[in-house]
Amino acid sequence: MTSSGTPSAAGRFPAGRRAFPHRDLVGIAQLERHEILYLLEEAEQWVSLNRQSAKHTDNLAGLTIINAFFENSTRTLLSFEIAGKRLGADVVNMHAAQSSVKKGETLIDTAMTLNAMHADAIVIRHGSSGAVELIASKVDCPVLNAGDGQHEHPTQALLDALALRHALRERGQNADDFTGLTVTICGDILHSRVARSNVLCLQALGASVRLCAPPALMPQGIDAMGVEVFHDFDAALSGTDVAMMLRLQNERMQGQFIPSAREYHHLYGLTAKRLAARAPDALVMHPGPMNRGVEIDSDVADMLDRSIITRQVEMGVAIRMACLDVLTRKARGVAGWADGEWV
Repeated sequence: MTSSGTPSAAGRFPAGRRAFPHRDLVGIAQLERHEILYLLEEAEQWVSLNRQSAKHTDNLAGLTIINAFFENSTRTLLSFEIAGKRLGADVVNMHAAQSSVKKGETLIDTAMTLNAMHADAIVIRHGSSGAVELIASKVDCPVLNAGDGQHEHPTQALLDALALRHALRERGQNADDFTGLTVTICGDILHSRVARSNVLCLQALGASVRLCAPPALMPQGIDAMGVEVFHDFDAALSGTDVAMMLRLQNERMQGQFIPSAREYHHLYGLTAKRLAARAPDALVMHPGPMNRGVEIDSDVADMLDRSIITRQVEMGVAIRMACLDVLTRKARGVAGWADGEWV
C-alpha cells in the first residue's frame, strides 16, 4: 500500500497474501523469485517518500516494534529504527549489553519474555546462526532477521538488489531482473552472512555470481551454490558488471587467516588502477562498514559515477519499511489484492 493509502503492485503478483505468504522473514532461502520482486516493488513507494520533506505515514500507527539486537550494530539498527518510526510505529530498541542475556537468561526465555510484551513485530540480530529462527518459533508475531551468525542477512541482500536496480535504470539498462549480469563478491566470504544472502538473491534474479577470497577465507563446498570460485582477484574482476567488496571480519576470526592487512590489500584490495584495468564500467558496492585502504581504496569508494555505496544505505531504510509494512498487514487487517480490490 502506498503512503497515500492506495495499493502499489496490483495485478503484477499473486492476489492477497499469496504475494508474500510468509509470517516471518528469516532468510532469502525461504523466498521465491516473485516474492523477492514483490518486496522490491513495495519498497519503491518508500524510496519516493523518503526523498520528500515530509517522510511520515501512519500505516503502522498503534503497533509496537521491538529491535532486539544481541550483536552490536550501528547502521542496521538505525535503519530499522528510522523505518519503523517513519511508518508511524512505536519502536523500542533492546541492546544485548542492557538485557538479561548478560545475566545468564537463555535465548528461549528471552523469546518468551518478548512474546509476553505483545509486540507486533520483532527485529532480531544475533551472533549465532539459527537463533532468529528459534525465536520466531517461540513468538506469536512476525520476526525479521537483521543478521544471524554466518547464516543470513536478508534485508541487506534486498537493499543491495534495490540499489543495484536503481543504478542500472539510471544507466538505461533493463533492471526488472539481473539476467546477464555478472557480480563479483570479494572479501571475507567465510564469515559473511551478507555474501550468502546476496548469492541467493542475485541468483534468484538471474545474475551470475563470482566469489573471490584467499583460500583460508573461502568456505569449503561453496561452489555447490552455483557460484564461480576464484582466489585470484584480477581474474575474478575481469569483465564483471558489479564489484561488491566485503570487509575482513576480524572479530569472528580465531587464528591467522591472512599474512597482513597490507598484503591483503595488495592481492585483494579494489584500487582505481585495478578497476580500470579489469572492469572499467563496473559498479562498486560495499555493505559497510568499510575498511578504507584494506579491501577498498577511498578514491574508488567515493567515485561519483561508479560507487553506489551511499545509495545502499538509502535503500536500506526503504526495504526495511517495505518488510515491516508487508509482515504486519495481517495484524492490521490488511490482506492485499483479491478480485481487483484491496482487502
